[in-house]
Amino acid sequence: MNIIIVESPSKSKTIETYMGSDFKVLSSKGHIRDLATTGKDGLGIDIANGFVPNYIIIKDKEALVNQLKKECKGCKVYLATDPDREGEAISYHLASILDLDLNDINRIEFNEITKPAVIKAFENPRKIDMNLVSSQETRRMLDRIIGFKISKLLQSRIKSQSAGRVQSVALKLVVDLEKEILEFVPQDYYEMEAIFDDFKLELVSIDGKKNTITNRKLVEELLPQLNKEFKVQDIETKNVKRESKPTYTTSTLQQDASSKLNFSATKTMSLAQALYEGKDVGNQHVGLITYMRTDSTYLSDVFVKECNDYIVEKYGKTYLGKRKDKTQKLAQNAHEGIRPTSIHRTPESVKPYLSNDEYKLYKMIYNRTLSSLIAPAVFLSTKVTFENTRSIWKCNGQKLQFDGYLKVYGKSEEDENIIFPDFEVGQLYTANDIIIKDLQTKPKSRFTEATLIKEMEELGIGRPSTYATTMSTLTKRKYISIKEKKIYPTEQGILTTEKLDEFFSTIIDVKYTATMEESLDKIAKGEQDNIEELTKFYDDFMPLFDNAKSNMTTVQPKKTGEVCPVCGGDLVIRSGKYGEFVACGNYPNCTYIKEEEKEESDDTLIKCPECGSGTFVKHIATRGKNKGKAFYSCNNFPKCRNIINFVPVNEYCPNCNAVMVNEDGNIVCSKHCHEEKENNTLDDVICPKCKKGHFVLRIAKKGKNTGSKFYACSNYPRCKNIYTDEPTNEICPSCNTIMLKTETGLVCSNPECTTKK
Repeated sequence: MNIIIVESPSKSKTIETYMGSDFKVLSSKGHIRDLATTGKDGLGIDIANGFVPNYIIIKDKEALVNQLKKECKGCKVYLATDPDREGEAISYHLASILDLDLNDINRIEFNEITKPAVIKAFENPRKIDMNLVSSQETRRMLDRIIGFKISKLLQSRIKSQSAGRVQSVALKLVVDLEKEILEFVPQDYYEMEAIFDDFKLELVSIDGKKNTITNRKLVEELLPQLNKEFKVQDIETKNVKRESKPTYTTSTLQQDASSKLNFSATKTMSLAQALYEGKDVGNQHVGLITYMRTDSTYLSDVFVKECNDYIVEKYGKTYLGKRKDKTQKLAQNAHEGIRPTSIHRTPESVKPYLSNDEYKLYKMIYNRTLSSLIAPAVFLSTKVTFENTRSIWKCNGQKLQFDGYLKVYGKSEEDENIIFPDFEVGQLYTANDIIIKDLQTKPKSRFTEATLIKEMEELGIGRPSTYATTMSTLTKRKYISIKEKKIYPTEQGILTTEKLDEFFSTIIDVKYTATMEESLDKIAKGEQDNIEELTKFYDDFMPLFDNAKSNMTTVQPKKTGEVCPVCGGDLVIRSGKYGEFVACGNYPNCTYIKEEEKEESDDTLIKCPECGSGTFVKHIATRGKNKGKAFYSCNNFPKCRNIINFVPVNEYCPNCNAVMVNEDGNIVCSKHCHEEKENNTLDDVICPKCKKGHFVLRIAKKGKNTGSKFYACSNYPRCKNIYTDEPTNEICPSCNTIMLKTETGLVCSNPECTTKK
């Protein structure tokens, strides 16, 4: 028996369909080993003896590892983990715990999960690349040293939750930009505009000077001197080609998904992972896109030929363009850009098998890839120059001559035609009005998730696998907040950056971090020694850490002005897992915590129908996306967890008995069963379990059954009765349970009963 080990269970299911009966596919479910938290400073690294890592099996993976050992005993084992450094390290750890020879030719690598790609990979196995493993191991040790030592220091001194090598530099970018914005002093400047019936002119220069006009007197003096008639001085026309963009990298995918689809980096990568690992499409399970962690835009020759044939057949030869293999300087060579595994799987053809968000992301990837191989769009660009008393004016127009890649990629505002009259040199045109525009310079825009990722990529900070986790960590640690897509540093984020700047400015630094990434890439290529790099870093880091440990002051919590009723000490504001709270400043000697005052609803007599004894109490959310918004919960919490988001009224739904609420002036059921009842409730079929609810037709929105239909009790969550087939009022004569309607007739809902009608 041949064993193949991959990382993901869903990937294992896909690959198993491609291989013969001689193969069994198992999953490691990601990493199986990590650095221990024992030894000096809990680092799990023997620094004194040459940075020797102490790996242990991850606690919740022990049973899985034992199962893998049992399954692999006496079998030929192939390691088919992801095609990057993390995947290479996982293969190394698997080989170690399974006692495989590191010189075995058993490492399988593929960038897409399709049958041809997987079969081809098995025809070309290789050894585990220990240079890649060494690079990943070095990164992990660097992150462990910085993360453990600085994080513990910051936790004890300023109550910050963590610090990281990449995360802290990304935070510094946000904080430095915020300071620049707050310190920005706007400056006045002026422009002039001449308005005509069907076009506008912009002032270019006065007396041949094209500098920005910062003195209003200049334009005020010019205005009365101007004639109402403007003379055409010059007309310049030319064809301008606009090239398509190359296929996506991890960074550009996350940027576009953020700006176009409003997806976070984490959500984008989760959806892309699902598309990569495979979906049931028709009668086959197939990966829809190539590996989604890449900084390359390379496209394979086979795929390019397939695309070119498709373009010629669908759009004609005039639309055939050239490939754009633009790879980042330090890209991992084996990777392709993110692309569909087959250009014939159009977004529309796979839409029935995807969730709505998966479809949106797949369509974006598909269109970007296809358009990257289509000919450029061609515009006729026209620039017309006018003259009028000491001044030069202009207007620009464009007209689409050939849509090229825009046929697939779609037009943006900048692609729209700008048409004006057929001007002739020497003609005079009379303006309806000439205006002075009072303007001010503006500070730089705050980062969005998309622009911060772009900045990190351009500065060489982090790699494709780190962008999403960096964004997620900064948000979870409450170092940043995101409002209307803009990233703002929190007070804690600013304090963290200031302390890191004060004590670790040479380590937590853009240039240093980018140089470190270059060193890791050189280690991956076998061009640099990892121990030498770790030693150099540690020698630079420890004097800084020792100085910080001796001199970083402890920030005291803010006092509220109240007195502790237990010991008479000052009450202070502290931060915890669930946000801020008020507690005694003499902790741990006094453990008093002030209870949050509960604000009751307008009508405290409104009983909770879930438990029958509690009443609804109003609260204000103190964290999460609904922070500051009101919600109502049963005062029997945590025994009763009934929560609603609108003001409850003293009425109860006749359909499901839930409390009614005032939702923007409308009295509706808090469970919204009225919407379900109108459209898809089986009114005449009562649930046999709770004897109260009716069955509602629903569509699965997540999980392996996404898109499939099922019937659920309207009394959910009190009743969780679910059927995949339509329930009826007929009762099984054999076991007295409900019968279900199927394509072949009625069947008993009891899986142990075989009664059919």
